[in-house]
Amino acid sequence: MNPNPSDIAAEYAALFPDHGPSPLLELPALAQHCGVARVFIKDEGARPYGNFKILGGMLAGLRLLARRGGVDSIQALLTRTTPVSLPTLLCASDGNHGLAVALAAQRAGTTARIFLPNAVSAQRAERIRACGADIVWIDGTYDDAVNAAGEAARESGSLLVADTGARIDDPVVQQVMAGYGLVLHELRRQFHDADARATHAFVQAGVGGLAAAVADGMRDISSPPGRLLVVEPEAAACVAQALVHGQAVQVPGDLHTVADMLSCGVASAPAIPVLRQYGAKAVAVDEALLRHAVEVLYAAHGPRATPSGAAGLAGLLHVAGQPDLRDEHALQHDSHVLLIVTERPISGLDGHRPLPRRRNRNAIRASARKV
Repeated sequence: MNPNPSDIAAEYAALFPDHGPSPLLELPALAQHCGVARVFIKDEGARPYGNFKILGGMLAGLRLLARRGGVDSIQALLTRTTPVSLPTLLCASDGNHGLAVALAAQRAGTTARIFLPNAVSAQRAERIRACGADIVWIDGTYDDAVNAAGEAARESGSLLVADTGARIDDPVVQQVMAGYGLVLHELRRQFHDADARATHAFVQAGVGGLAAAVADGMRDISSPPGRLLVVEPEAAACVAQALVHGQAVQVPGDLHTVADMLSCGVASAPAIPVLRQYGAKAVAVDEALLRHAVEVLYAAHGPRATPSGAAGLAGLLHVAGQPDLRDEHALQHDSHVLLIVTERPISGLDGHRPLPRRRNRNAIRASARKV
């Protein structure tokens, strides 16, 4: 059984007592730039370790270890006084999910092995290694790493903490997605306090887990037309293909994209029915716009982000800049838009080039011609 949002909130608070909900920011300059009434940013970069993945991989990993250790909660696992042998945690990752699983193993006093495609940066790998995890480098794509981790788990008996899977009823993937639901749990209160609701949400997708969590909670924070647009790089638009075909399918190519946390070739099967039931639509964006979104967000006095973290904004810029797409998705001048910044840069760089100097609020208007 998946934990409910209140239980997840309690687990998160116990693990990170100095961190409350991630902030909800309103950026009027960005709303003006995009020709809408209001734009809200849920800043997941303010979470511990700079991204939202701890809500999924870390909490799900600790729950799995608790059950294997014969206790009924994360708290009981971490406060046990009798030594117990715990299995190794395994997962595939482009960086953030692997960090979350490594943190779960570290907190519980066990080991982790993280399977990374060889395109993952040395910075991201070092963060994982610093948590005591072993790294297995895979000469291939993220999907190759997923396959390798699954095979290793079957052969070794280790616990696989996957954030994607081929089975719609995969219980671990569902728990990871349930953890992402804390974002929506927090948004319900935050939108109430802001006296606002979202007419549109532009949410980035790798395998689609976060987007599905938003779809699952969107009705509680939305007002008509209540559109959910799933934003992907053109080079790795696997959720778009899954929505068309009604099931996960492999997209061709090397999946290389500047939004490296989204370089996934097969969508997660448990996410697709949720997205289809809600009526989510897909938006694919090019590499130039993924880079540009980082600059636009920062110029609008938003948080620092990577191209992956700002990909939802790239989708909004893509739709907002084209009248036919505005009409197709009912994006109007009175629309209220929700974006989720899913990660901040590991350092002062976005991994590709230095962030620009913060410009004044009027500067963002001049960049409208670039969208």
